[in-house]
Amino acid sequence: MSFAREGLVFIAIAALIAAGTYALALNRRSWPLWLLAVLLTVVALWVAYFFRDPERTGERSAQLVIAPADGKIVLISDVEEPAFMGGPTRRVSIFMNVFNVHVNRYPVSGVVRYVHYNAGKFLNAAAEKSSLENEQMSVGIESSLGRVLVRQIAGLIARRIVTYSKIGESVNQGDRMGMIRFGSRVDVFLPVNAQVRVKIGDLTIAGTTVIAELVPK
Repeated sequence: MSFAREGLVFIAIAALIAAGTYALALNRRSWPLWLLAVLLTVVALWVAYFFRDPERTGERSAQLVIAPADGKIVLISDVEEPAFMGGPTRRVSIFMNVFNVHVNRYPVSGVVRYVHYNAGKFLNAAAEKSSLENEQMSVGIESSLGRVLVRQIAGLIARRIVTYSKIGESVNQGDRMGMIRFGSRVDVFLPVNAQVRVKIGDLTIAGTTVIAELVPK
C-alpha cells in the first residue's frame, strides 16, 4: 500500500505518539496508559488508512471523462461558469467522506490553461452554495475535445486543498492532480453537450469510473 506524500508527516507523528505511549506504559506499568496506547494505535492506523494512495486503472480515451475523486454523485446540473468554460456548462459534483481515498486525479488528458485559488468559507461541501462560497481551487484543462474544469472544494472538516497543477503543463487522464484533507467535494464542469453517464447517488472511484463522454467537434 502506498501513501500520499502529503500524509507522511501525519502518519509519522501519529505512529511516534502511539509508540511513545507504549514506552511510557511499559515504564510505569500502568493499565490506563496501555489502554491509551491501544487507542492511539487505532488512531495512527486510521491516519495511515486516510492517506492511502492506491494505483488506479480503467478505460482511457479522449472522449471519456474519468471521475477525479472517490465519493458519491450529489449534484448534476447545468450552470454558468464564465471564468474558464466561458458560459453554460454541465456540472457533476462528487462528495467525499472521511473514509474515501482523497487523492484527486485528472479526468481528461490535455494542457492546464487555468489555475485559480479562491479563499472562502467552510460550509457543508454537499450543499449547492458551497461551489460558490467555499474555499476552492479550480484547474482548467484544454483537451482535444474541448475544455474541462475541475474544482476542488473545501468543506466543514476539510481545511487544506493541495493542487500540483501548473499552467502550461501537459497532463494525462488518471494521473494525480492533488488531494483535499479530511472530506470535501470535487466539481467537474463539462461542455453542455457532454453525455453524462452517472446519476445522483452513484458511487465513483477516482481514475476508474467514467462519469461522462465528450462529443467530438
